[in-house]
This record gives sequence, C-alpha cells and structure tokens, in this order.
Amino acid sequence: MIDCRVVFFGTPAFSIAALEALLADHWQVIAAVSQPDKEVGRKRVLQKTKLKEYAEAHDIPVLQPVRLKDSPSDILNLHPDLIVTCAYGQLIPEVILKAPKYGCVNIHPSPLPKYRGGAPVQRAIMNGDPSTEVCLMEMAKKMDSGRVYARIPHAIGPDVTGTQLFEELKPDVRRLIHEYLPMYLEGKLPGEAQDDALAVLAPNIERDEEQLHFQSESLTVLYNHARGLIEDPMPYGLLEGKRIKFCRIAKKEGICEKEPGTVLGLSGRALEIAADGGVLQVYELQPEGKQRMAASAWFNGAGRNTVGRQFE
Repeated sequence: MIDCRVVFFGTPAFSIAALEALLADHWQVIAAVSQPDKEVGRKRVLQKTKLKEYAEAHDIPVLQPVRLKDSPSDILNLHPDLIVTCAYGQLIPEVILKAPKYGCVNIHPSPLPKYRGGAPVQRAIMNGDPSTEVCLMEMAKKMDSGRVYARIPHAIGPDVTGTQLFEELKPDVRRLIHEYLPMYLEGKLPGEAQDDALAVLAPNIERDEEQLHFQSESLTVLYNHARGLIEDPMPYGLLEGKRIKFCRIAKKEGICEKEPGTVLGLSGRALEIAADGGVLQVYELQPEGKQRMAASAWFNGAGRNTVGRQFE
C-alpha cells in the first residue's frame, strides 16, 4: 500500500476507471466524494451515482455534499495527502485545493487548453475533431486551467459515439494512474503551463443543443452533432412538433434532391431522412412518450404515414 491518504472525487461511470486503477495499485483511498443521488424516471426513484455504487461495493466511505463550498470541513477533516478527481462535476473550493500535502490532480479527457469544462468528449465529436487526449493536470481555482503533467493522445474514429469514446478512453485513464501518478508524487513531473489565450470552453450540454436542425445543418454537421450525444443525453429531431430521439445512426453521402429533413422512407432497416449532402440513416429511435425501438418497427406502425413529412 502506498503511504498516501487519497480522497477521490468522481460521479459518472467514466470516473470509475480512475478509482479502479488507484485500488489496483494499492493506493490508500480513504473516501470518495460524488455528486448527490438523483431522482430518475416518472416514479422519481432515487438513483445512486455510478461512482457511489462502485465505492460502496469496495467498502469506501462516500460523501455527497450538495455544494462542496458550503461544507469544506467534511473533506478537510479527512486530512488527505492527495486529492484525485475525474469527472466530478463541481468546482473544488480553494481552501480544499490548498490542503493536501501533495496537492490536487485531475484527469481530464481533452487536449488542454482546448475543451475546458464538463462536456469535452461530446464537444470534440460534435466538432468533428479527429483526435483528443486524456490529461493528468493540476487542479487550480479556475476551471481546468492548471499545469498539465502528462498527456495521452487518442484518435477519434469517424463513426464513434460519445458513449463509445468514453469507453475507449478508460484504458488511458488507468494508464495515467499506473504510470504517471507515482511520478507526480515523486516530483518527477514539472508540468507545463497552459496558454489561456488558446483556451476553448466545453460547457455541459444544454437542453436546446440536443435538437438536430435539418434545415440549417449539413449532413456532416448533423451526423457529428448526433453521434456526440449518443447515448447521453441523446439527440432528437422534431417531426410535426413531436420529439423523436435518434439512438443509432449512420450516414449516406451524396446528392439528395429532397428538401433537408424530408422523411424518405425505409431502406432495409434504416429510416432515411434527407439532408444537405446526403441522407441521415436512423436504425433505432425513441418516439416521444414511447420506448426505444427499431426504426423499422416504428415505420411499419405509427410512422407509416410520415413519408414526405419534414423534420425541422
């Protein structure tokens, strides 16, 4: 066991990769901090965060402050030597950042200073970037602005979705913990300062960003926009005022003479929608108020009269 009292901060499933690596390398993780549990579904069932589920299964105490800045003593009283964060979801107050002997480090999935913020993976795909990075960085008062100690580059496939890319990046997260965190603790990683003039923000996805706009977005833009949001929060199109979420998609480039957004019909198992530059193919969808289903099942049922109608 490494003689260093670690408090880990994280919330979604992606953050578990870092905690797994810490435990595999026998770091002394004395507590985990996660966002509060949330009510989900129509019945408003309280659901634990993924990080909390994992931590409890490994007998790690979990703290879930609503606002960390209102109760910093809960963390300070743990007397951590090191704080490690990964996709936590709140800014860490300066009083906490200054407390640990070895400071506070964060694992951030972007080529910093590009994509500072809560949605770097989604926005990299939405912008059509061919690659990204996972960084081990210093936590600073300003969001994602600290020194970068290590970078691991990662190519983004042309058809990868947001959910898939998060999965692909997990081995890079583990590698940062296995290879670089001990070097950081030994003072062997001086780090590089970020150039704030090159900073690009990547804020959390707003609800209105979930909608695809067939009239103003080309096929390439539509495709990148959609795949960046699959499976969370899930992109959608508006057809006659009703939301239809697109859960599995592809694209067919070429000339399409129909107006963008026009439902062309079913080709094989794909619902085809005209776009500027080709056709967006939808293989799975979720109509408003319904369960997720194959596009062919929807088209042969409730969607059978939609040919010629237009998504906004």
